[in-house]
Amino acid sequence: MEINPTWRPYHGPADSPRSSLPDSSFAFPHERAEPLTDAAHVRSAIARFSQVRNVTDSERDLAFRNIKEAGDYFGVRVRAAGWRDMI
Repeated sequence: MEINPTWRPYHGPADSPRSSLPDSSFAFPHERAEPLTDAAHVRSAIARFSQVRNVTDSERDLAFRNIKEAGDYFGVRVRAAGWRDMI
């Protein structure tokens, strides 16, 4: 089953409060975890991917796709082939 990313670029300030960000700005939108508002946040989401707890494999699939999409947009190379390579 193909997982389509839900991430969309956020055009406000990268340091906006989490509460003001749309769900589409997060790697894990249901948990509102790991905002992807700029290249630094994408790198942080990659580094912290395995620290997100109480999520399903499907949610990790979606988060990985969102990180890849944001990485492409911000010019951050995601070397992992899949989320299991990030844990």
